[in-house]
Order: sequence, then structure tokens, then C-alpha cells
Amino acid sequence: MPLEPDSPLAELVGTELARPAPAGVESLSAAIRERHGDAVAGILFYGSCLRRGNLEGVVDLYVLVDGYRAAQASIATAMLGYLLPPNVFYLEVEHEGERLRAKYALLSTTAFAAAVGPDCLHAYIWARFAQPALLVYARDDDARASVVDAVGEAIVTLVQRLGVFLPVRHGAQRFASNVLWNEAFRRTYGAELRTESADSVRALYEAAPERYDAAAARALELLEQRGWLDEINVHGDKFAVRMPAGRRTGARFTWHFRRPIAKLLAFLRLVKTAFTFGDWLPYVLWKLERHTGTRVELSERQRRHPLVFGWPVIARLVWRRDLR
Repeated sequence: MPLEPDSPLAELVGTELARPAPAGVESLSAAIRERHGDAVAGILFYGSCLRRGNLEGVVDLYVLVDGYRAAQASIATAMLGYLLPPNVFYLEVEHEGERLRAKYALLSTTAFAAAVGPDCLHAYIWARFAQPALLVYARDDDARASVVDAVGEAIVTLVQRLGVFLPVRHGAQRFASNVLWNEAFRRTYGAELRTESADSVRALYEAAPERYDAAAARALELLEQRGWLDEINVHGDKFAVRMPAGRRTGARFTWHFRRPIAKLLAFLRLVKTAFTFGDWLPYVLWKLERHTGTRVELSERQRRHPLVFGWPVIARLVWRRDLR
């Protein structure tokens, strides 16, 4: 259901997305547009580099395109994008004497709009864009408006899908904003093959508490308007919510039913990325060590043929829960 353009949530998201991007991210955006041509409708900057306010490490970007073939993808790559979006690629550029690195997910605008809604099987997209992001590039006003709408829907979907897990007392859920967001992020990261620690999950809310408080309040108000909630009361960052018990039970069941499917899709995306990412092995090892403190040493044979000989290492990491 599209957001009203003048709704409080659309206003919050539009202002947030319109913030200026760092010059280095603009350089990465230009290189991506050169690579994929006029099919690029929008480029979003999100993730740890945005939260930290620096471009150390690998910059996370989402590239929205009219279609995979239109974005100069091969037939095989386009089919992978249709069947299991998004496709993930790697990019390096020189900017002011420094080498910048980015991984970017390429997704059609149609798939992006579907992936932020509450009926999507997995949280892979809406969990990311319920967090702050910047719209580095928009092709035109229509593209900008569609991104604002989709990002707003991502916030609503997160609150709708995961707010149901907060405790109920005397027929109502009473909770603080940070409790809602920490519970939501814990569950969404747990539905993927993520390596985020509990402290890292809590740090997401702590990076922008006022923004998250405002986003939660506006999403809850919108859910009340849409009839999903019976009643809400907002007092600063504290909320009281009433909804039919059967609806809450059904939403909880749906999440638990879909969670193993989301895990499987996350694993398949990881395997697929090995064929699109480029020189992905050093990046994966660096990312794993950075997030878990676990240094993985591979043999020369495993480095040359990771998809053939690397599975014992992956299995050991899963067993130790370094990959969750």
C-alpha cells in the first residue's frame, strides 16, 4: 500500500534519503552508472560505513535498475537476478589518491517494491532499509518518489512483522522504542547467515535513537490507520499497542514458518554471489574476521578452488556458530 506523499513517515524518509553523500560514494555511484548505463534508476547507500561516517572497509550500496538485461547483464546473470534477487557485485575506484571498495546489490525496481512489503518471504531487504540510508542517485523525480515510498514501507513492514513478539500484558503491548528495534534486528539477523554479535545488533539503535523513535511512532500510527492495530498511544519513545490476539498469534506463526525458508534463501544467495562478486574470497575472510574476531586460514588448494575444497571450513564455522 503506497505511502501518502505528505504523510509524517514519508516526510521523515524523504528528508533522510536527501542528505548529501560523501564525495567518495558519489565516485562509486558514477562508476556504477557507467557500468550499468541508463537502466539505473536509483542508488542507495546504507550499512556500517554510513553509520560510522567514514568509508573505511567496504561501502554497501543498492542499485535499482529497470531490468537485469537492460543493466547489461548476461542472460545467465539476469536469470539469477530474477530467480534469486539481488545479484551482488564488487567494485573498486580511485578517489583522491585512495582506493575505495564497494559491494553493491543490483535489484530491479519491481523486485525492490515487492521485497519491502509484509508478504515477502524473507526480511533480507526490508530489514536493511528500515535502517537509515541515503539516496545517492535518483534518475528523476518519479524514481526518487518510488524509493521514498519503498523505504517507508520497509519501516512499516518491520514494525508490523516483528512488533508482535513483544510481551502482552492486560491485552496490550507496552514497550520502549529501543526494545522494539533490538528485538526486530535480533530476529532479522537471526533469519540470515549473519555474523553480527549481540552488541553489534544493539549498536544499530544506539547509532540514531531519535530517528528510530520517530520512525517507530510514525509506522505505528500508519498501521493504526490501515486497521492492522486497534489502538496506539505514544508517549515520547514509549508505546502502548492493542490489536486482536488472533492477528498477533497468526503473525508470530507466519514468521516462524518463514524463518527456515529465509535461511535457505540466504544460503543460496551466498552461493550465487560466488559467481557474480568477482574476487570474493579475500572479502569474505576479511568480513568474517572483522565481525567475529575469527581468523580463517585456508590452504593454497582451498584458495584456488574454494567452491570445491572450502566446504569443511564453512561447516566448521557453522558448527561453532561463527556463521549464524
